[in-house]
Amino acid sequence: MEEYLNEKEQWERVLAWLREQGPWIVGGVALAVAIFSGWNYWQNRTQQRNLAAAAHYEQVIDAFSRNDVNGGFRLADELIKAFPGTAYADQANLAVARIQVENKQLDAAAARLRQVLASTGDAELALITRLRLARVQLAQGNADEALKTLDAVNPGAFAGRYAEVRGDVLLAKGDRDGALKAYREARSSGGATIDTGLLDLKIGELARS
Repeated sequence: MEEYLNEKEQWERVLAWLREQGPWIVGGVALAVAIFSGWNYWQNRTQQRNLAAAAHYEQVIDAFSRNDVNGGFRLADELIKAFPGTAYADQANLAVARIQVENKQLDAAAARLRQVLASTGDAELALITRLRLARVQLAQGNADEALKTLDAVNPGAFAGRYAEVRGDVLLAKGDRDGALKAYREARSSGGATIDTGLLDLKIGELARS
């Protein structure tokens, strides 16, 4: 009987604790459910936004593939306005910049590339964009600005490509020895994206002179 009473007392204590803590427990469960629901909503909303941006980006590329330059520019600007800060907005700017370079609209292309540098959170994309900007600046005749653009960051895995463009810039400035050194650095980098055939021609031309 004593053992039974002890168990009964323990159970009554448990019930009393539940009565006392019940509202807090319910509140905690409700809070957990609210957080979980909010997370799912945010995830679904982000997914839907990315899908919409991707579909819009496909329209941009389709317009350019049909040589509808004005239509592609318009669609790209709509995408950038509707989905700022997304990878698709950055890619749209890069696509527009490429078309602008092909059409000798170098100032406009440089502005687009700077916009990507200001907005992207992708370190690799930023390095590629910076490399393209340096090439545009060189085409504009701004060799010194191109060097500043190249030297502002550690290129990491893109060291070979950066070295080759630096060589092009130095050659444009009349520094043939510096250009040859940069080309050799690019050649020794072993980067998979380096055009070794073209690079060998550049090295051979400078080495003979």
